[in-house]
Amino acid sequence: MDLLRFITAGSVDDGKSTLIGRLLYDSKSILADQLEAIERASKSRDDGEIDLALLTDGLRSEREQGITIDVAYRYFQTPKRKFIIVDAPGHIQYTRNMVTGASNCQLAIVLVDARHGVVEQTRRHSLIASLLGIPHLVVAINKMDLMGYSEDVYSNICIQYNELARKLNVKEVTYIPMSALNGDNVVDKSANMPWYEGDPLLTYLENVQLDQDENLTDARFPVQYVIRPQTADLHDYRGYAGKITSGIFRRGDAVTVLPSGETSTIDAIEIAEFQFEEAFAPMSVVLHLADDVDVSRGNLIVKRENQPIVSQNVEAMLCWMDTKELKIGSKYTLQHGTFRTRCVIRNIVYQLNVNTYEETEGVESLKLNDIAKVVLKSAQPVSFDPYAVNRVNGGAILIDETSNVTVGALMFSGEAE
Repeated sequence: MDLLRFITAGSVDDGKSTLIGRLLYDSKSILADQLEAIERASKSRDDGEIDLALLTDGLRSEREQGITIDVAYRYFQTPKRKFIIVDAPGHIQYTRNMVTGASNCQLAIVLVDARHGVVEQTRRHSLIASLLGIPHLVVAINKMDLMGYSEDVYSNICIQYNELARKLNVKEVTYIPMSALNGDNVVDKSANMPWYEGDPLLTYLENVQLDQDENLTDARFPVQYVIRPQTADLHDYRGYAGKITSGIFRRGDAVTVLPSGETSTIDAIEIAEFQFEEAFAPMSVVLHLADDVDVSRGNLIVKRENQPIVSQNVEAMLCWMDTKELKIGSKYTLQHGTFRTRCVIRNIVYQLNVNTYEETEGVESLKLNDIAKVVLKSAQPVSFDPYAVNRVNGGAILIDETSNVTVGALMFSGEAE
């Protein structure tokens, strides 16, 4: 059974938490004690209905304010698929939380209030989903019950968002009209909107094709650990353990070790002491090379005929996540997979306005939640792919050297001039 990891985002009070609660409630994925707890917490409501938003708004401060401020994770499954739900905050000051939550997601659900249509926060969350290369996007037009389940309202919002998707070059967008509060088109198809011919949300989530999302073209293997038992039985054993992040490796493949550029061939592929002819992402394996080359943690093993960019001068989109400002000339630790090196910020090419998509040049510093294109220089060469080509090998983080805290998320775009 495969796994779909998806994020929900939208403006405050668009109904994200209610939608997730409805998904869990109607799919019977709530434990009895959880149901009892939210029933007790809902007693103060005038209408006597269960407040499904309480299933995700777990923090007391969130419940008191009626908003989501942290990223909440929920797990459930149906007979067809397992799911991890990432509930992202809607406020602009928590942009970094959404970036963190969305970085590994395969699908994004952007909620739009049918009363208000596309608003600034819709544009911001759509931009982040686009920057992070999330392959599937669902626009959930919620609160249709407050607009009389009008097809015209739905169609107008689709037209608004189509223009937005065109600017962001988003290729796959699915529109679903719904009422999370009443359960219309969430798990079951709604009788209130007979004009809608598509599937309800859960049916779509169960059947969306994920096969094409995995990059099986660019073979990348970051070395996590070098295995050298040096026992009497395994005196000459040398294996390189790690997780294949993309592509396919086969026994006999000609490979290159980066950044050194040394070459060899794959002599064996081992999984749990058994040998296989091939392995592919996202399998964890031990590779054995035919030659005794210098390989250590942080090196990247790739196929010889399909190599990434190797450079010390890198251009990337950056989401700044620290309260301390980033300034040109600031130094950080760059972590790319299992590889770490020091780096310095050489230039801020432009800052991106997350609401209007305008690019502002001449910026000297970045504040918390700012997004910008930057140029950095690393102490050692970085072996990377453009993020748009290979999400896994195209992303990295910046770490503050003194506190060892992550302060920025990077999406590589290419080698800087």
